[in-house]
Amino acid sequence: MKCPFCREGSFEVTDSRSDRDRFPIRRRRRCTHCGRRAWTVEQLEEAPLKVIKKNQSREPFDRLKIRKGMEKACYKRPLSTAQLEQAVDEIEAEVYRQFDSEAPVSAIGELVMAKLKELDQVAYVRFASVYREFKDVSEFVEEVQPMLGERD
Repeated sequence: MKCPFCREGSFEVTDSRSDRDRFPIRRRRRCTHCGRRAWTVEQLEEAPLKVIKKNQSREPFDRLKIRKGMEKACYKRPLSTAQLEQAVDEIEAEVYRQFDSEAPVSAIGELVMAKLKELDQVAYVRFASVYREFKDVSEFVEEVQPMLGERD
């Protein structure tokens, strides 16, 4: 980093201070040419994750959309708010773990369906019926058939 005062020397770090869990990081710097000192502040800047929708448009990732979809699927089901919130947290963490800058909406939908299948099968079927856009009853039965086989 160039010295902001003399524009000649490099601005070297002599001391850093930060709390482990807090940002920003403060750094004490000194110019190798003029010797002036100053504090700089560094803050983490995340690149926002974009979601690639079915029509190939892109929009910022929004965990509230996942939560709203899950709430609709879980309407009048015996799931607590805490369970839903934890599920949304886990889905969000998995999306950020799997994708760097862009995530296809299909992958997010599959993660939601997998989580709902663990939590509540009725909620899973509700979500899948909307997400998969079933055209007729036979497609719906194909989706539910593996779950009926597990019960036996």
